[in-house]
Amino acid sequence: MPRLAGHLVAGISIGGVETCIDFPELKLCFDLGRCPDDAVLRPTVLFTHAHMDHMGGVAWHASTRELRNMPPPNYVVPRENAEDFVTLFEAWRRLDRGAMRHTLTPLGLGEDLELPCTLFARPFRSPHRVPCQGYGLWRRQRKLKQGYLGHSSHALRELAQQLGDELYDWTEIPEVAFTGDTLCEVVEREEVVRKARLLVIEVTFVDERVSVEKARSKGHVHLDEIAERADLFENEALLFTHFSSRYQPHQIERALDRRLPRHLRERVHALLPGTGGGFEVEER
Repeated sequence: MPRLAGHLVAGISIGGVETCIDFPELKLCFDLGRCPDDAVLRPTVLFTHAHMDHMGGVAWHASTRELRNMPPPNYVVPRENAEDFVTLFEAWRRLDRGAMRHTLTPLGLGEDLELPCTLFARPFRSPHRVPCQGYGLWRRQRKLKQGYLGHSSHALRELAQQLGDELYDWTEIPEVAFTGDTLCEVVEREEVVRKARLLVIEVTFVDERVSVEKARSKGHVHLDEIAERADLFENEALLFTHFSSRYQPHQIERALDRRLPRHLRERVHALLPGTGGGFEVEER
């Protein structure tokens, strides 16, 4: 399991089949197309949209955690999906005769969600064929205000009791951005996509077998669109996901080598089909 921009990351992602991007140290994953076994261990799941290859495994996730006597998970969903999500579980409970306990957290644009991993999630809009939102995972960092530098530890403790957080200047650092399914315009529209230490972005089509125009008609990204925007990416590392099943791993790697400028290619990793039906991150 590789560490990209300081974060352990694993996953499965193939366009139209299943996507689950796993951050074990953060105790969360993005989307549950079929729910890999390791994802059952994640108590928090952030869903980008309701296509089956991104949400189809949610009932299995809830049921399996219940079967193993694990705490109920927290499912974070776009606000526009919340009502139907409730209806979905009402139907599954009647069919399964199980409780499928979980917490539902609707989250929309302009809202933040504190996560157990000390980061917080902030959604952004990803243009797709259905309502879809990506997520930025942010870290708050505090620094003592200039006027209090040089104070003794005792004085600072007393000031902290009086002033609390006002003693510090706070900055927000984007650690991870996950786009979900999207058009490539998300790169220009969302600063967090360009600046997060780790960007996880779908690149469904990589060569001339599917044109840019056809990719766009399906609401997906073509590699040529990424290449055109190569100078915009300030990320420490990028993970490309959601490749079409028409491509073999060596074809994906060859397209990345040929179509991306070197200064971007050296930061790009690809979530490739691996042995035994699993997936592995291309080592760079």
